[in-house]
Amino acid sequence: MSVAGDSVSYPGASHDAVWRSLVFPQDYVNPRATDRYHLIVIGAGPAGLICALGAAGLGARIALIERHAMGGDCLNVGCVPSKSLLEFTHRQGPAARFDAAFEWMRSVRASIAAHDSVDRYTQLGVDVFLGDAQFLDADTVKVGDQQLHGRRVVIATGARAGMPAIDGLLDSEPLTNESVFELRNAPRSLAIIGAGAVGCELAQAFSRLDIGVTLLDWTDRVLPLESPRASAAALDALIRDGVDVKLGARISSVARSGNETSISLERGEVRAERVVVACGRRANVETLNLDVAGVELTERGLIRVDSRLRTTNAKVYAAGDVCSTLQFTHHADAQARVVIQNALFAPTARADRLVIPHSTYMSPEIAQVGATQTSLEQANVDYLRYELDFGELDRGRASGSVGEFAEVLAEPGKGKILGATVVAENGGELIVPVCVAMTNGLSLSELGKTVFPYPTRSEYLRRIADQHNRTRLTPTVATIMKSWLRLIE
Repeated sequence: MSVAGDSVSYPGASHDAVWRSLVFPQDYVNPRATDRYHLIVIGAGPAGLICALGAAGLGARIALIERHAMGGDCLNVGCVPSKSLLEFTHRQGPAARFDAAFEWMRSVRASIAAHDSVDRYTQLGVDVFLGDAQFLDADTVKVGDQQLHGRRVVIATGARAGMPAIDGLLDSEPLTNESVFELRNAPRSLAIIGAGAVGCELAQAFSRLDIGVTLLDWTDRVLPLESPRASAAALDALIRDGVDVKLGARISSVARSGNETSISLERGEVRAERVVVACGRRANVETLNLDVAGVELTERGLIRVDSRLRTTNAKVYAAGDVCSTLQFTHHADAQARVVIQNALFAPTARADRLVIPHSTYMSPEIAQVGATQTSLEQANVDYLRYELDFGELDRGRASGSVGEFAEVLAEPGKGKILGATVVAENGGELIVPVCVAMTNGLSLSELGKTVFPYPTRSEYLRRIADQHNRTRLTPTVATIMKSWLRLIE
């Protein structure tokens, strides 16, 4: 992402000027560091911002260091721009066009940037330093010409888009989520490599903008980590919106000539104006000088942490994408709250017990939480599977629901919830009650006691709870009940 001033006119240019002035003001002068901070936070993405905001609100002295742009990926090149485009194209339908969509996306990003701005955090008492951070020892961090000393340090530097080792790919100047939202003119066509959540969302959004999109992945289904039926629903949605999906695509090389890029497959070729890479992430750790701080990495290149998010240096914690395989904004937020407790007070909070949902914001949305059938079977865990099509609900029939469904996996007996998937409009909202139940140990039997408003889609949970309760009517219980009914005739 460029943070330099830009006077060129393009859709949303004025909004970008506001956004950049908030997240990385060019005329900002770093404060003079105090003698010692309670917490030095490296990285001002979701995890770092929550750490700084929460700790400062408790009266702690906080230093927050950011080298790129306040708000991290989520605000600048991730959740905010991608969901803005998806929402705009969904609401506009066939009328959606590139200039209007990108104008809207940039206006939304600029309006949210004030919440993550340098000015807001300095007003809240945080010492904000813009520049590269580097450890000098176990609890000293250098930024610019200053040395910052802290009782504890938090690494929250996030991750960036990975780049697969494909011959010629780098020379083709591929786009990633970090650059695709900087487009100023509509490309004629895009080839997107990677059919995970990022690839599927970008494919649907750009195809709705009347841009030819080819989505490639070497696996045999899109969203391969989701349930087979959820993957099938995503594939149907992509095809319906005009995306050319190529699965099992083995890419041998990429070459760019003029305004066209060719992707050579083991069988065939794909041509597009630009390539977008949407597969894999790499933790941002290379410039931190972690060795001198005694902070180790895992085999996957993430910072190694324990259940309380302590690194191999007891004075240093980590939170967010830099240390987690579940790379979601809400997970980074939750981990930051664990760090605040453990770094400033008694280290009693645990991150390994968090219930973390996720959602792919396509139409329909695909939301999931907890275990999947595959993970349970691999772990040899007994479970029961309950499924309901939203078309069976009165609200679903009234709205013409097609292909939307919910699935819940639960233990036999009382029905402890192990996992769930919801594929529906606003699926991310509809899975929230399941998250609440799992966090608080509520079983399907207990959820079945809840009264849901009628007619709503949330009734799916009552229907599924009813399915589960019927499994508890064993032959023995049925015999006892029949005997009782005969007795009271």
